[in-house]
Amino acid sequence: MIPFTKMHGLGNDYVYLDAFESPALAERGDLPALAQAMSDRRFGVGSDGLILVAPPTAPGADARMVMFNADGSVGAMCGNGLRCVVRLVVERRHAAAVGGGVTIETASGLRRARVVDRAGDWLISADMAQPRLDLGSIPARRDVLEPAGRRGGLDLWRVGGVVGGLVSMGNPHLVSFADRLPEPAELDRIGPGIERHPAFPDGINVHVARALSRDRAEMVTWERGSGRTLACGTGACAVLVAGALAGLLDRSAIVTLPGGDLRIEWPEAGGGVVMTGPATEVYRGVWPG
Repeated sequence: MIPFTKMHGLGNDYVYLDAFESPALAERGDLPALAQAMSDRRFGVGSDGLILVAPPTAPGADARMVMFNADGSVGAMCGNGLRCVVRLVVERRHAAAVGGGVTIETASGLRRARVVDRAGDWLISADMAQPRLDLGSIPARRDVLEPAGRRGGLDLWRVGGVVGGLVSMGNPHLVSFADRLPEPAELDRIGPGIERHPAFPDGINVHVARALSRDRAEMVTWERGSGRTLACGTGACAVLVAGALAGLLDRSAIVTLPGGDLRIEWPEAGGGVVMTGPATEVYRGVWPG
């Protein structure tokens, strides 16, 4: 029997396995298959993936998150998932939030986060590190990409009929600004082809965004390995970065996703992109297996 917790950040939901309380979970060799089974929205728990929360292996970290997408593939980073991990380890006292802060070990490096408010859905602010814009960090193949000019300080590329900029937030993102957001059926049509385009050897997350003002944007997301989701924390960070570089957004803005709002900030004087949003526990259960 496998104890689990269902949590979400703005509807971007994951099944969480607590290897602090059940150490054997960290030794399981079937986590990709388990992620597929538990993520199934008809025959499983239903989620965008599975996140293992375990004792850290990196010096200076308080906990480690290991992420699997709904299709069983390994994920490098998830901003909404990170906030939920912070809530879990602080609430269960696996880590002491000194000054309200904890450090989480991820596949993309250490991420420092701070508990802003413990009431209700909890409010958590996380430093998501510096964005990377070089194609090698995405990663993306220049020989396959079609250049589409430049908007402000943002290089544009044409991929599968969509023009957008490329940003790495520890995972890869294509951000396309448009006059309107696509309907769900449209996103379902264009998303898979871009996600698996030959230009992106590791796949890519796809976001279509619209700048509503200098300090507010809205977006929809097609996540690699999970499909259309209600929210993507790293994607919201990528939208802010791309929008700021393109001259469409200030370096601090509210980004509205189908599941709700995130505050995203990218300070001028260095430092990483800071994401602030809720972390909600839905329920706890036991999975046979």
